[in-house]
Amino acid sequence: MKKYHKIDEKKEKLAYRTLATFRSKVFDVVREIPKGKTLTYKQVAEKVGSPKAYRAVGNILNKNFDPEIPCHRVIRSDGKIGGYNRGEDKKREILEKERKTG
Repeated sequence: MKKYHKIDEKKEKLAYRTLATFRSKVFDVVREIPKGKTLTYKQVAEKVGSPKAYRAVGNILNKNFDPEIPCHRVIRSDGKIGGYNRGEDKKREILEKERKTG
């Protein structure tokens, strides 16, 4: 039982490190999106090397409250605004303001 528990701990630590690395890569890509421009969740996933992880990108950005990471600049592939932890109306407002002042 102890051996099994140790293996699980190792897997858990590896999974956490992998997620932390992926999260950091997502934040790095999003920081580089210029004011007035947008990328899709899929484009961000592709840029970090995980093209099918666009939902994970959305989940990471939805939990972000750091103003240094402009997650409002990431939208859905169908052109719709997508989610935002401060509300879709606020996201739309910020994007419109940035496009004007870009």
